[in-house]
Amino acid sequence: MAFRALFFAALVGFPAYGAEVAGVKIPERMQVANEDLVLNGAGLRKRAFFQVYAIGLYLPKKTQSAEEAIKSSGARRVAIHMLRDVKAETFTEALAEGIRNNVPETEAKALEPKVKQLGTIMSEVGEAKKGMNITLDWNGAATQLSVDGKPAGQPIPGEEFSRALLRIWLGDNPVQEDLKKALLGG
Repeated sequence: MAFRALFFAALVGFPAYGAEVAGVKIPERMQVANEDLVLNGAGLRKRAFFQVYAIGLYLPKKTQSAEEAIKSSGARRVAIHMLRDVKAETFTEALAEGIRNNVPETEAKALEPKVKQLGTIMSEVGEAKKGMNITLDWNGAATQLSVDGKPAGQPIPGEEFSRALLRIWLGDNPVQEDLKKALLGG
């Protein structure tokens, strides 16, 4: 009887993983702003033949629709696990380019101050180093960038910015088509 109790306790202590991408175990569930989120999908960002990062998308409920994911209400998380070193400027420019490629020009112009704020935060962080975990959390009021579980910089207000970030991976011109499919559970 004692053995069963110990065995059960050991099982409960292990986190449940929803996916493994390039050797990175991605948890099945997360919590943001006291909301339980589920892993919608996970994938690998590649550039040429380099593996850049493993990424997971967390939403209140699963969906295979990009628009539904982008417009979902409640908290959400984009969790990035770096697989190589990337300069802060390069990381920020890639995000800015992804936004420009997926939102109308007028909206992109309106978002420039928020993209600049994100760039300032990343500059303070420095290089996005291999093994680093970066999260972009929407908490219902603002997007908070965190590095290895610690908030970095001030939250960036406005849901339109959070949705523009999601469009980098889920928009009509995603950064990588197979990654979009993977994040949508495909």
